[in-house]
Amino acid sequence: MSLPTPSPSANPSASVLAVIPARYGSSRFPGKPLALINGLPMVVRVWQQVQQAALVTTCVVATDDPRIADAVTQAGGAVCMTRPDHPSGTDRMWEAAQTQPNAAIIVNVQGDEPFIDPATIDAAITALRDNPTMDIATLVAPIAPDDPHTLANPNVVKAVLAGYNPAVPAGNTAFKALYFSRAAIPFNRNPNANMPTPTVKHVGLYAYRRAALAQFISWPPSPLEQAECLEQLRALENGLTLGAVVIPQAPIGIDTPDDLAAAERHWQAQQPSAI
Repeated sequence: MSLPTPSPSANPSASVLAVIPARYGSSRFPGKPLALINGLPMVVRVWQQVQQAALVTTCVVATDDPRIADAVTQAGGAVCMTRPDHPSGTDRMWEAAQTQPNAAIIVNVQGDEPFIDPATIDAAITALRDNPTMDIATLVAPIAPDDPHTLANPNVVKAVLAGYNPAVPAGNTAFKALYFSRAAIPFNRNPNANMPTPTVKHVGLYAYRRAALAQFISWPPSPLEQAECLEQLRALENGLTLGAVVIPQAPIGIDTPDDLAAAERHWQAQQPSAI
């Protein structure tokens, strides 16, 4: 499965700002952004990946914690110190975006995905540039049909896309997102039908048009958003168009200390063997 090739926008001078929201407090994993992966803080690993995205003009880490800020600046990264009372990372990202008024596209990169592929960041940006009616672009990855655990896991967010068929290579298409849920959707009432289940796993990266992000932040949490605890449903409920690019595989995210141990093993496995 190929990813969209980075292409010039209608306004090539319009800059792209990538923001990595990072907070120290976490109920499941306090201090997670500073957890070390082969000696480097996780947030620094994420910043390094974003720096390799060809279409990102500027990348900043948005945080209210001086410990996180120090780790990023020591690695050579840029930091935007934000208010401590933001209800979500998206609100923190919007505060950081105020320091970059020329950024036409603003990308929210999760601070707990140190293996995010820079090409997939470019894919979301390209989707937004190439589809003028799209307000937000995000990423999804296929779920194996023989993986019922993932479908049933409420911590894995599923998405239903208009026109997506897992039997057909997605190519450069950005599909319109219809709904996101923690439940296994859609429900197949006719299991005898010869139809592959079009359920995909959501990857929490978003590329916003600046105006769309400003609108999103101005709206209160929506009923579906509160029911599912999924921010992107606020966008859908308020009429924004959200497109999804299908990438070959979801990156490894880190939510718990056990995930961190698995990430360390993954990093070691990626390193070339000494001869």
